[in-house]
Amino acid sequence: MLATVTAAEPALFRAYPALRGRIPHRAFLAGPTPVDAVPLAGLPEGVLYVKRDERACPLYGGNKPRKLEFVIGHALARGARRLVTTGGIGTNHGLATTVLGRAAGLEASLVLLHQPVTDEVRAKLLCAAAWGAELVYGRNVPGVALATAWVLARSAARGERPHLVPTGGSSPRGNAGFVSAGLELAEQVAAGLLPEPAQLFVPVGTGGTLAGLVAGLRLGGLGTRVVGVLVTDILPPSPRSLLRAARTSLARLRRLDPAIPETALGPGDFELVTDQLGPGYGAATPAAREAVAAAAALGLALETTYTGKCLAALRARAAARALGPGPVLFWNTYNAVDAAAAAPRRPDPALLPAALRRLVG
Repeated sequence: MLATVTAAEPALFRAYPALRGRIPHRAFLAGPTPVDAVPLAGLPEGVLYVKRDERACPLYGGNKPRKLEFVIGHALARGARRLVTTGGIGTNHGLATTVLGRAAGLEASLVLLHQPVTDEVRAKLLCAAAWGAELVYGRNVPGVALATAWVLARSAARGERPHLVPTGGSSPRGNAGFVSAGLELAEQVAAGLLPEPAQLFVPVGTGGTLAGLVAGLRLGGLGTRVVGVLVTDILPPSPRSLLRAARTSLARLRRLDPAIPETALGPGDFELVTDQLGPGYGAATPAAREAVAAAAALGLALETTYTGKCLAALRARAAARALGPGPVLFWNTYNAVDAAAAAPRRPDPALLPAALRRLVG
């Protein structure tokens, strides 16, 4: 049975009320996510804070619901009946799209790219199948592109009006969710829930989370330095592509509400840490495993593909005394909701297509 979501208005609409009704939106977040002070070896007490986006939505937590509120809202507005998206075989984004899409009455097709098969990856894949996702194995980037075109064409022929969801939900529309998240953090700073962070650490895959956050923080009047920890070697973003994404998202919002001010952004606003990637996307590193274990001791659930590598970068800078002065915020983008427990079917390899069943064993 699906959990009940009490709809909450995003901070973007509170800051710019003229956007209400002008941007399709399907509420999934129950409200602003908490910010907690946590201890970390190498940092003085009260310096590190965690933005608890793992609690963002009772259906599926992490960073995905913020983007999908706007992406799925648009799909519903155009009468779509199926969402089509891509990702690794253990894609959190694909699983979130499936779960939240089902809550909105939409089917989902996931076209999947190979990544190292860990227990976490296997569990995510089986969970997506249990939630009813159509799973298509594209194997590599060209194969995914061809398979996506085929899935879209077949769905259109069935009259489903398929809606293509960009990988990671990263697009000017999806990134608005993290423009709103940056404004939400500014509200929390203004309310005294935490001091203005000097630095904010967040994992970077497709880059939409980072691009939207920087734009939202600047709109909210915060000068926080955002440090993105790169976790992918598959079409990785660059500071200049992130800058373009942030500017495009702001320009789209400004067209809808000219009251949104011009915001000065440059490539220097997008710092990317690249030394935690390891062998490649999805490959667990010793530093990521240690970070996940350290977080677990604090009651914080992370994983080794995204958030573990992000915390590893923060811990490395703390150990080297390279963080500098001021509060530090770790933005937890991982989902802590047990989606498998709420799935309409039991996760079972028999639900997988043959190619994926052979792959995961």
